[in-house]
Amino acid sequence: MNIEYTVSQRFLKYVQIDTQSDPLSSTTPSTEKQKNLGRLLVQELQEMGILNAEMDENGYVYASLPANTAKNVPVIFFCSHMDTSPDCSGKDVKPIIHRNYQGKDIILPDDNSIVIRQDEHPDLKHQLGNDIITASGKTLLGADNKAGIAEIMDAVLFLKTHPEVKHGEIKILFTPDEEIGRGVDKVNLHKLNAQFGYTIDGETLGSFEDETFSADGMEIIIEGVSTHPGFAKGKMESALKIAAEIVANLPSDRLSPESTSGKQGFVHPTNISGEVEQAKIQLIIRDFEDHLLEAHENEVKSMALNIVSKYPNAKVSFEIKEQYRNMKKIIDLHPQVSSFALEAIKRAGITPKPQHIRGGTDGSRLSFMGLPCPNIFAGEHAFHSKQEWVSIQDMEAAVRTIINLAMIWEERA
Repeated sequence: MNIEYTVSQRFLKYVQIDTQSDPLSSTTPSTEKQKNLGRLLVQELQEMGILNAEMDENGYVYASLPANTAKNVPVIFFCSHMDTSPDCSGKDVKPIIHRNYQGKDIILPDDNSIVIRQDEHPDLKHQLGNDIITASGKTLLGADNKAGIAEIMDAVLFLKTHPEVKHGEIKILFTPDEEIGRGVDKVNLHKLNAQFGYTIDGETLGSFEDETFSADGMEIIIEGVSTHPGFAKGKMESALKIAAEIVANLPSDRLSPESTSGKQGFVHPTNISGEVEQAKIQLIIRDFEDHLLEAHENEVKSMALNIVSKYPNAKVSFEIKEQYRNMKKIIDLHPQVSSFALEAIKRAGITPKPQHIRGGTDGSRLSFMGLPCPNIFAGEHAFHSKQEWVSIQDMEAAVRTIINLAMIWEERA
């Protein structure tokens, strides 16, 4: 397959557009600037001849590449998100290409204290001779997930300009606000109108993920007793102190992010707020098994109730909200979705690396919305940080994988 790649040029352009999402905003998208990238993507798709490309009022980009085969091929879609993480600045990103990487430390020029070392980034040892893209040291890079966007765009361009490569109808979906957990809140499934899909938002070359955490959010509300501190003896029951005691009693040697790996779940406090009269603790609960998710929640409840029981007039209540569920339950009902992806990776000359995600993707929720949607590598590394990097060769491999996948769905129809 002779591909004239445009993926690196597109990527370098996209990362310079600030698209940080904002968890404190109630709008969709959470930041209007995400639409700046959306408008550019629509323009580029239309310039390719995909005239149905559009962005809706909520910042979602939709497009459709018509089938060029007489076969009845299931409609598939490819999805990446346009926003970058609020955890690290995405403004004025200056991408730098480090040609022919030879294993040395990469010192970023705008902040020499930011050093990308091979012993801290093990995947770099597989990048010898490749071209590494980083930011300059002041910002994140935005490979999460603009690498995926650039790869989808390049693959679509190839399919559009090579009609001899047969494929069914291909849908394109670019979402806002994935980094703050709202990536598919307002997706228009009627407009998407597909049967199966793939997010292009993974890390290591060849990685494929069809299993994620299941996730809940928990809020613990403590009602204390407030009184004048000068006359508080035997009367005050500070909700803030009770909340602090609850947080301090959460497990630290197990069931916490800092003490777990692989398929171990955790409980993680993300925020504590309030005053003497009332305090709230926000936590996220994660596990690959739903029944363990419930067990973790019950353990936290039991511990909190035990602590509050020491305060005669204090009260505690709990609110639990489902966030997403392990996509594997759905994807396992459609084994071809995974097998075709693994075959596409092999055809790209790469050894597939099936993995699970200690997190979630847009695909987690899309799967439970009726669109089985595993995750394919985009080549992004050290996301949400100033050390973020991607290699041009990995992005090109992702482009080949996407093209192969479109071809395999047509071949097997």
